[in-house]
Amino acid sequence: MNEAMCVFDRDAVRRHRDRAATTVGLVEPILRDAAERLLDRLDDVTRRFATALDIGGRGVVAPMLHARGIATICCDLSPAMAARNPPPCVAADEERLPFAPASFDLVTASLSLHWVNDLPGALIQIRRVLRPEGLLLASVPALGTLAELRTALTEAETEVSGGASPRVSPFPDLRDCAALLQRAGFALPVVDGDEIRLAYAEPLVLLAELRAAGETNAVRLRDKRPPPRALFPTALSALPARAGRCEVTLRLAMMTGWAG
Repeated sequence: MNEAMCVFDRDAVRRHRDRAATTVGLVEPILRDAAERLLDRLDDVTRRFATALDIGGRGVVAPMLHARGIATICCDLSPAMAARNPPPCVAADEERLPFAPASFDLVTASLSLHWVNDLPGALIQIRRVLRPEGLLLASVPALGTLAELRTALTEAETEVSGGASPRVSPFPDLRDCAALLQRAGFALPVVDGDEIRLAYAEPLVLLAELRAAGETNAVRLRDKRPPPRALFPTALSALPARAGRCEVTLRLAMMTGWAG
């Protein structure tokens, strides 16, 4: 891939997920909420799925698929995170899936494709490993996710340092996601939005949960120097609050597509 197209540092993504393998249980309620909203779409289709590939489910999605009677193989960029899943599970790059064509009836990717540089290529590979009339269910954080934190960090860093570096990942909008599914060759692509509101009595918990989930900054052009000491206290104090709790938004793009 052209270096200019490499927005994310994939080695950093892997390290963050390796580290988070011991802490991700702290954010399981959020991950479970997002996964349930995604898998609810299975109730709207008449086809039954015998085999599934779960990409990056962090130990949350696979048990939910098993409960539906679907035999599931799991993969994750991080070996440590992959091991959180019930077997069989493998460490695998989402951009280079190590599975034969037409291996699965269903592929799920709940909040796990947003650190991929070649997302069109990853979606093409997903379509390749699906059997004819197989289904992709994927969710990615969409434009507006953590907008409150992004704005607060940008304004605080400008105030503290006189400039700002990228500290929150860029996110696509719903139209981008629909176009990506079409480009990858999926039939009947559907993308709709959902929203999870998160409230924190202590703003520092937000940063702790991002780290616990393996969602810390992996933008390739991020500033790797230690941040100014005043940056995060200044930014967190500026987050919008209601009833004594700061609030941030997780906006989800729910993607559905069928293999031809």
